[in-house]
Amino acid sequence: MSAWTEEVMSWRDERLGLTELREPSTNRRKQRSAPYRLHRPHLPVPHVPELPPEPQGTHITRLYPELLALIFERLPVRDRGRAAQVCRAWRDAADRRSVWRGVEAALHLRRPAPVLFASLARRGVRKLQVLSLRRGLRDAVAALPGLESLSLSGCYSVTDAALASAFAAELPALRRLDLSLCKQVTDSSLGRIAQSLKNLEELELGGCCNITDTGLLLIAWGLRKLRRLNLRSCWHVNDAGIAHLCGGGEARGTPELENLGLQDCQRLTDEALKHAATGLPKLKSINLSFCVAVTDAGLRHLARLPHLEDINLRACDGVSDAGVAHLAESGRLRALDVSFCDKVGDEALSHATLGLSGLRSLSLSACRLTDEGLERVARLSQLETLNIGQCTRVTDRGLRALGDGLRNLKAIDLYGCTCITPQGLDHIVKLPRLSVLNLGLWHVR
Repeated sequence: MSAWTEEVMSWRDERLGLTELREPSTNRRKQRSAPYRLHRPHLPVPHVPELPPEPQGTHITRLYPELLALIFERLPVRDRGRAAQVCRAWRDAADRRSVWRGVEAALHLRRPAPVLFASLARRGVRKLQVLSLRRGLRDAVAALPGLESLSLSGCYSVTDAALASAFAAELPALRRLDLSLCKQVTDSSLGRIAQSLKNLEELELGGCCNITDTGLLLIAWGLRKLRRLNLRSCWHVNDAGIAHLCGGGEARGTPELENLGLQDCQRLTDEALKHAATGLPKLKSINLSFCVAVTDAGLRHLARLPHLEDINLRACDGVSDAGVAHLAESGRLRALDVSFCDKVGDEALSHATLGLSGLRSLSLSACRLTDEGLERVARLSQLETLNIGQCTRVTDRGLRALGDGLRNLKAIDLYGCTCITPQGLDHIVKLPRLSVLNLGLWHVR
């Protein structure tokens, strides 16, 4: 090595603050030892941050997974999922089935998601709500063998083929199925449901306008455990379909049915109610609103049902005071709605006070109601909800009677009662348990 090269390297080492330890030898070509940094007391020593001390006592990082799971159970559903992303320990605790007990997963199924479905199955999720659907329903149902509740409400793209694929195998755990507003569903799907979902207890078909009496026959053959059935706006259903549900003809019937929704099924007549009175002995609630062909004669049949507690006759134009009198003979009703039945007036309430003393809810909106009728309503001491909106003949005199007699009243609707004044309202406001007061279009005259 030349002298000039050694001088340059020496100058470089001095500039970088490095020096070399060399063996005491005159041979400059021997391998040099590793460089080391010079001690420079005049320069500041770089600060090295100290590690935080380990937590002493009880800390969240020291909790057992069982305790973490108890904490996660009290979090909102969205926060439980976020907690599972913090670390492995939290993920293992958040994946416990107890954390997700009773939770309903709400998903947009745009494509198959096996990882997501496996996660739901690992966490023991048994309720699934599909917000929108393109693909993946079959995979979701297959990945959740313990599925108890499935909601497809409003998924307009659901077809018979999609349901046939999803329910190809039996699902003994499924108890509730919601197909409301799935307008492409037909009787074919009901046949598949009756075959694969034999333990179904609740079936929502509101707005499935392609369902006919044939579909109800299939339901009556396969779903013997059905307790709740909603057929709202199934316009093709008529008396023969209800007869199938009640075990008429070749059908086995649905003897366990407790809640039947027939709202806006305008082809139904009193004959359907006659079938219900004989074939549905456990019926507790029935919705006949907007069934314009139902009359007082049909209500005479319903009055024979031993467990009937709730009946909705809203906008049933054929119902009059005589129909309410038939219902009063049973003496078991807890809720009655005859709103917009323009043939119902004060006379109906004279029957109600005699036979329906246990009423908790009464709706008389837009009926021919006067202060005399309200004085009779005031005798229903157990009443908690009263709707008398758009009863334009009601005055302060009727409100005074209600304030004196309905001490258990919690909610009242006075929407559109234009003949009342603030003085009359004072009697209502002073009720001890009142929590809801709807005035709506009320104004002082």
